[in-house]
Amino acid sequence: MNTLDWYVLGGTLSFIVIYGLYVTRKTKGLHGYFLGGTEAKWWTVGLSVMATQASAITFLSTPGQAFHSGMGFVQFYFGLPIAMVVICITFIPIYKRLNVYTAYEYLEQRFDLKTRSLAAFIFLIQRGLGAGITIYAPSIILSTIIGWNLNATILVIGTLVIIYTVSGGTKAVSVTQKQQMFVMMGGMFAAFFIILSLLPENVSFANALQLAGTGEKMEILNFSFDPEVRYTVWTGIIGGFFIQLAYFGTDQSQVQRYLSGKSVKESQWGMIFNGLLKVPMQFFILLVGVMVFVFYQFSPSPVFFNQAVVQKVYESEMGDEFRSVEEEYALLVERKNQNSVMYTEALNSGDKISKEIYRSNINKIHAEEKVLKERATSIIASVDSKLETNDKDYVFIHFILHHLPVGLVGLLLAVIFSAAMSSTASELNALGSTTTIDIFKRNFKPIGDDKKDVLYSRMFTLMWGIIAILFATFGTLAENLIQLVNIVGSIFYGSVLGIFITAFYLKHIHSHAVFIAALLAQSLVILVFIIDWVSYLWLNVIGCISVMILGFVFQTLIKKLGK
Repeated sequence: MNTLDWYVLGGTLSFIVIYGLYVTRKTKGLHGYFLGGTEAKWWTVGLSVMATQASAITFLSTPGQAFHSGMGFVQFYFGLPIAMVVICITFIPIYKRLNVYTAYEYLEQRFDLKTRSLAAFIFLIQRGLGAGITIYAPSIILSTIIGWNLNATILVIGTLVIIYTVSGGTKAVSVTQKQQMFVMMGGMFAAFFIILSLLPENVSFANALQLAGTGEKMEILNFSFDPEVRYTVWTGIIGGFFIQLAYFGTDQSQVQRYLSGKSVKESQWGMIFNGLLKVPMQFFILLVGVMVFVFYQFSPSPVFFNQAVVQKVYESEMGDEFRSVEEEYALLVERKNQNSVMYTEALNSGDKISKEIYRSNINKIHAEEKVLKERATSIIASVDSKLETNDKDYVFIHFILHHLPVGLVGLLLAVIFSAAMSSTASELNALGSTTTIDIFKRNFKPIGDDKKDVLYSRMFTLMWGIIAILFATFGTLAENLIQLVNIVGSIFYGSVLGIFITAFYLKHIHSHAVFIAALLAQSLVILVFIIDWVSYLWLNVIGCISVMILGFVFQTLIKKLGK
């Protein structure tokens, strides 16, 4: 990295932390610390909600997902606008009317303390894991770039977030997220247009999309009914609806964002704003990844993008064999680049016969590339089983570091770190508030004065920050970071959503029945996940519906036994 890039990166991150501390220096009391004094306008609510979901994983992993698998991942978000409507109609009015600090307070009023505590406990588990992942993701980048120890990098990033989150609470999170969203999207738009400018002069945007189609990257809609197919229109609308409804309606990291709204209307408009912009935003970020794929159709690319792992392989006894694969791959890429040029010329000239010939050649080369990539990953695995053999999450950062101009590299890294800070701050803030309000104050220390309560809240936020850092040190790339986050959420969200849906709409089901149903439903979801029966998005549907059905069954049995 150039010195200018370090200045851009350091200056952006320092401004966000200092600004967050400055604007929240007068924050007082639980109401101010947890809800920001309920002063947020709709645009602040909307941007804060979007920034909370748009973690570093979104900007790091999503382009890599598109590079490897295409635009199909956007189907994951198809259920989001519908979920926003339901939340605006049902969730927000109830939460605001009851003047709650957390979503789980409502469950005690509807059911009892044990049901409230169960939902809060499930949230703490899954969001605690999620916070660790969102710290881990950008740490990979920085440690790879400058050669720092990964755990030391995790500690630095985690500490940065903890500083202003512990100090300023919800308001610090919300006010910094507006700046972070502008940095994020500004950086991604800059990257997109830079990629287009780096393509050959005779390659138009339309040509680029057609070339992406040769690699099956533009297959957006999949109407398959196969339950094992991960991303389809049906998993997006049905499974996506359930996970988005659970995330935005019951996850305190999101609920706390719109509870800070000045009124019901401000909160509702903020969520509608999110519903209208989120899908196009994710589509655009995926499109950036597709354009990176197109860029490498005309330029040399490595057989494996994680260069830190490659360096370890070089130093092993398998180094020569890996270099041999790289040489073979480089020749293949050169052929691909030549055929891509000829394919584009055929497109522009309208020569249909030549176009099909070169398209066929490119498809064959893609198949050969896949074989060589598999050979490369098998060599890596044979060197050390602990080495990461998945490089999806390194595609975009490799492109940033090797092909973007000086200054913009620092900005794109600032995008990734800003996203990490915004989402992690929201998570730690929510974990601290839930632990304080739903667990500590309700079960161990019922009433204290306001200053002490804020002190406890800061202590719990700090505690969760430390836990997240510790979990991050045991992190793994798994298959893909953005999928890992959604998988963790899908395991736990469904049963919690089932409790809330039962509370809102099934008034005849009472506390004992829903509590037992939730425990069994959560156990069932974990079992289904372990045996890998269906795509993870269906876990949300299974968990939610199981709670409602089992709740109905147990309530019927309880009534009969009572008679």
